[in-house]
Amino acid sequence: MKIAVPTKENNRIDDHFGHCEFYSIFTVSDENEIIEKQTLESPQGCGCKSNIAYDLADMNVKIMLAGGIGEGAINKLASQNIQVIRNCKGDVNELVTEYLAGKLVDGGSNCASHGHEEGHVCSHN
Repeated sequence: MKIAVPTKENNRIDDHFGHCEFYSIFTVSDENEIIEKQTLESPQGCGCKSNIAYDLADMNVKIMLAGGIGEGAINKLASQNIQVIRNCKGDVNELVTEYLAGKLVDGGSNCASHGHEEGHVCSHN
C-alpha cells in the first residue's frame, strides 16, 4: 500500500493540497511498516484541475492524508480509488505512523475558501 501526503518545508503537511511543494509517498508493508519514502513534485495549482490524482494512482497510492482539500480534488482522487483523510496537521512521518496505528480519522470538512490570490478561479463544489 502507498500513502501520499502533501508536504511543505520542514517535513510538515501542507494546509492546502493543491499548493504543496511536493508529495511525500510512503510505501507500507503488509505488516503496516513504512519501508520506503519518496517524493513526487507537485504540479502546483488547484488540485482538482491538475493530473495529480492520475499520477498518484499510477504510483499505486491508495490513501491521501490531507490538510485542507476541496471537494473537486476529493472527487478526482476518489475517481482513482484514493481515499482522503482530511484536516491532518503536523509532521508527515508522524501522521503516517498515526494512520497506520489506527489513531488518525477523517476530520469531516472540506476546504471551502482558500484565500487564493486575486483572479484565481476554482470550483470545488
